[in-house]
Amino acid sequence: MSQVTDREPPRRRVPGTRPPAPSARPGGSRPARRPNSSWRPPPVRVLRLGSPRPRLRMVALTLTLVMLVFVVRLLQVQAVDASAYAAKADENRYVAHTIAAERGGITDRNGVTLATSVDAEDITADPTMFTREQLKIGDGPEQAAALLAPILGQDQDALARKLRTQNTRYVLLARRQTPQVWKQIKDLKATLAKKAQTDRTTVNVLAGVFSEPSSKRVYPGGDLAAGILGWVNADGKGGGGIEQQLDKQLSGKPGKIRYAQSGGREVPTVGSTETPAVPGSDVELTIDRDIQWAAQNAITEQVRKSQADRGYVIVQDTRTGEILAMADSPGFDPNDLAHADPAALGNAAVQDAYEPGSTAKVMSMAAVLEEHAATPLTHVVVPNRLHRGDRLFQDDVDHGTWYLTLNGVLAKSSNIGTILATGQLGRTQAQANQVLYSYLRKFGIGEYTGIGFPGETRGILAPANKWSTSQQYTIPFGQGFSINALQAASIYSTIANGGVRIQPTLVRGTKGPDGHFTPAAKPEKTRVVSEKTAKQLAQMLESVVDDEQGTGLKARIPGYRVAGKTGTANRVDPATGRYRGYTSSFAGFAPADNPRITVYCAIQNATKGSYFGGQICGPIYKQVMEFALKTLQVPPTGTRPANLPVDFKP
Repeated sequence: MSQVTDREPPRRRVPGTRPPAPSARPGGSRPARRPNSSWRPPPVRVLRLGSPRPRLRMVALTLTLVMLVFVVRLLQVQAVDASAYAAKADENRYVAHTIAAERGGITDRNGVTLATSVDAEDITADPTMFTREQLKIGDGPEQAAALLAPILGQDQDALARKLRTQNTRYVLLARRQTPQVWKQIKDLKATLAKKAQTDRTTVNVLAGVFSEPSSKRVYPGGDLAAGILGWVNADGKGGGGIEQQLDKQLSGKPGKIRYAQSGGREVPTVGSTETPAVPGSDVELTIDRDIQWAAQNAITEQVRKSQADRGYVIVQDTRTGEILAMADSPGFDPNDLAHADPAALGNAAVQDAYEPGSTAKVMSMAAVLEEHAATPLTHVVVPNRLHRGDRLFQDDVDHGTWYLTLNGVLAKSSNIGTILATGQLGRTQAQANQVLYSYLRKFGIGEYTGIGFPGETRGILAPANKWSTSQQYTIPFGQGFSINALQAASIYSTIANGGVRIQPTLVRGTKGPDGHFTPAAKPEKTRVVSEKTAKQLAQMLESVVDDEQGTGLKARIPGYRVAGKTGTANRVDPATGRYRGYTSSFAGFAPADNPRITVYCAIQNATKGSYFGGQICGPIYKQVMEFALKTLQVPPTGTRPANLPVDFKP
C-alpha cells in the first residue's frame, strides 16, 4: 500500500522567479504565517519563438532584386548592346584591309604607254607579335629591324619604333616594294622558322612581318613628258600634272577584304568577305610621244648650250587646239623623285609667268588691222628715238630713220613703229589703250587657258585705266604684262586658225574598266579677229622669216612657207624682282598659207652666246617644226608667198 503523507508535492521552479517562503511545518521552530491577502506573485515571463515569415520575405525580396539585375544586364548584353559587343569581338578576331584599286594608265594619242602600274608589295607588321610575352625576348623589334633595314633600305631605328607601336595590330613598314624585296623577306622568315624548330635558342623575330598586294607607278619614258604627267606620291595620290589633275579618274575605287585571323595568320576554315576594287580609268592625252621627244631633246640641248635657267617648247595642232608636245628643261625623272631637283618639278610651260616681248606684237598688229587703223602696206616713219610719256624709246638696234610699211615694222620688230601704229587705235592715248586691252583679252591674256592644269598661271594684265605712263607704250611691244608659254602658243594658233581661238586641250578622253572610251568635252571656240585680218597677219609673219630684212631667218624650212615672229624681252628675275637677263622666244606656224602646226619656244636668261630670240629659239622652232611636219605627214602647199614689201622710198 502506498503511503499517504501530508506533504505538498514539489513545485516546478520557473526560471527568473523567487522560491516561495518556507511554510510552517510541524515541529518547526517558526509558527506558520497567514498569507497576506494583498500579495500577488509576480507575472511569469513566457519566452516564445519569433515568426519566420518577415525574414523569409526579406530574403526573397533581396534574391528577386539580384536576379532582376542579372536579367536586365543579360537583356542589355544579348539584345540592346549585342551588336556593339559583337563588333568588339570581331575587332579582335577579324582583320579588315583595304584593297588598292589598280591605277589607270596614261598614254599618248597613239596609245603608247607613258605611265603605268606594276605589281608591288606593301610590307606590314603586327606589333603584338614582337612583344616580350610573344617572343620571350626583350629586343625582338630591334633584331627584326636589323634584318629588315638593309632589305627595305630604311633606317633601323625607325623600323624598330614602328614595331614597338602599342595598341595596334597593324603598321606599315614600306610601301610599293618590288616582289623581289618581299621574296627576300619571305625566304628569311622561312629560314628563321626552320632554325627555331630545331634550335630552341633561335627565335623567329620576323614571324609578325607580312605583305599586302599593291602597285607601283612606272614611267617607261623616264623624264619624257614628266612635266605633263606629274608623279604619284607616297600615299598613292597624284602629286602633280595629269596624275594630280585626273587623280579621281585614275585612282578608281578601293575594295575591302575581311577575314578571321589567329596569331596574325588567316584562319582558312572561316569564310572571308571581299568587296572587289574597281580599277581606275585609262587617260589618253593629245600629245604625240615622238614629237614630245623631239621638242624635249631640242630645248634641253639649247638650254645646256646657252647655260640658261630654263626653256620650254609648245607644239599645238592649229585646227583642233590639241597640244602635241609640251616640253620644258631642266626636267625630272618621276621614277626617281628622291634625286630630282625640287625647282624642276612641275610644268614651267604653264606655271612660269614672264613678259613675252616682241612675239606679242602680233596682237597689236591684229588690233590695228581689225580696227582698220592701218593696212600691211601703210607707211610708218620710224625715227631713231621716240619720246613718249616719261621715257625715250629706241629699237633693239641703233639706226637712222627707217621708212617702213606696217609689214616692215613687224618684220624688223620695231618697238617705235609698233608704238606709232597702236597710237592710231583711238583719238586719245587712253582710248587706244582701251582698244588694245580688249584685244589682248580676246586672245586670252590674263585668263587661264582652260586645260585645268595644276599650278597654271593666268599671267598678269592690268586694266587699261590702271596702266602706268610707261605701260601705255611698252605693252604694245610685249613688256609690262606677263603670260605663260601655252598662252603665247595659243595666240599664234588663233591667227593660224583664221582668227578663231580654240581652247587648248591636253586630254583626248578616258577609257573605263569596261573598255568604253569617253571623249573629252569639245573645246570652246571664240572669234578674235576676222578671217581677212588673220590672213593678212599670216602674210606679214612670213616676211619675218622669208625677207632678208626679217629677224627670223634661222627659222626657214626648205620647201615650206613659214610664218613666225622673234622676241627678246627684258626678264624679271624671280629671286630679286628686278630686271636681269632676257627672255628669248620664237613663235610661228606652218604651212603659212594652210596652217597645221604651231610651235612656240622660249628660253630664260641665256648667259652664253647670243640671247636674241631669232638666234637661239629660231633654230629650235625649225628643228621641232620640221620633225612635226614629217611625223604628221603634212606636205608643202607648193604655193608662192605674198612677199609684202618691208620698206618704202620716201
